[in-house]
Amino acid sequence: MSVAAFRQLRELFPHAHITVVSKPGTTDIFREEDFVDDVLAYERHGWSSGWQQVREWKQRRFDLALLFQNAFEAALIPFLARVPLRIGYDTERRGALLTHAVPVPSWKNERHEIFYYLNLVSEFERRLFGTETHVTEQPQFELSVSAERKRAGRSLLAAHGGDSPRPLVLLCPGSVNSRAKRWPADSYASLADQLSEIGATVGLIGSPGEVEVSNQVRGLAKHAPMLLTGKTSVAEVTALISTADVLITNDTGPAHIGAALGTPTLVIFGPTNPLTTRPYGPAGEIIRHPPDCAPCMLRDCPIDHRCMTAITPEEVFQRARRLLGRHVEVAV
Repeated sequence: MSVAAFRQLRELFPHAHITVVSKPGTTDIFREEDFVDDVLAYERHGWSSGWQQVREWKQRRFDLALLFQNAFEAALIPFLARVPLRIGYDTERRGALLTHAVPVPSWKNERHEIFYYLNLVSEFERRLFGTETHVTEQPQFELSVSAERKRAGRSLLAAHGGDSPRPLVLLCPGSVNSRAKRWPADSYASLADQLSEIGATVGLIGSPGEVEVSNQVRGLAKHAPMLLTGKTSVAEVTALISTADVLITNDTGPAHIGAALGTPTLVIFGPTNPLTTRPYGPAGEIIRHPPDCAPCMLRDCPIDHRCMTAITPEEVFQRARRLLGRHVEVAV
């Protein structure tokens, strides 16, 4: 969701050296992109790791820190590193640490999150240059995957028995930061079986923290899908998604990667707000039957998880089959 803002920043500074500071789990997303020159991983392990970042920032002598994160620590590091220009939203009582504190826009919960990041770049341009040429209603959010990485992705599939001319459907049944976002494992298992029975190759993807739920899905399925969960880096899973015919996922990271890659992506929404966090662009679709209590944004459902159980495997299968039909001939 920050990619469009990075692309606008590159247009604003075509000759600047732009470094993205990111958690290790997401650095791979940026490494081959033309709007980035360098990626600096920051794995937080207490204050000692924060001080290490401060030292690293001082050595690199950054001129500007544009802070997409809202956290206090995100502003403290460039402040202590004495970065001359520090621009970010005035959140978490960190305004005094910023040279340019931007008010949170009144529309924050009414527009897609992608515009929250774009607004920060636009505010930066307006305050420093007095211009507003980079405000856009059609953000450029696409990601790219090189031919070499796609070949590596196909090799990874082949190593797990997925090298076939059949259409490839990837399922992401987990969600690291919220159990309430998870469509039930037995529903995913039923969906996997239906997809397998029409001739699709089905694979499960996700992070190491989602292995347990992927194992549940695999154990409940009659036709065991490929288990790729926890066996791929972010770069590898991005390459896999770029070669897939359809991605079906909960509201989690791969949903946004799939849409940015142009892979037909179907996202199962329950407790979260699709207005602000749905996958952006034409490749992303959502399926949702919200009860009165949705979106609640809770990590665990305190009642019966009705926002997710109302969505049936048959309904998701029919949507997936239509997506497959747009791109490939499905064996029946």
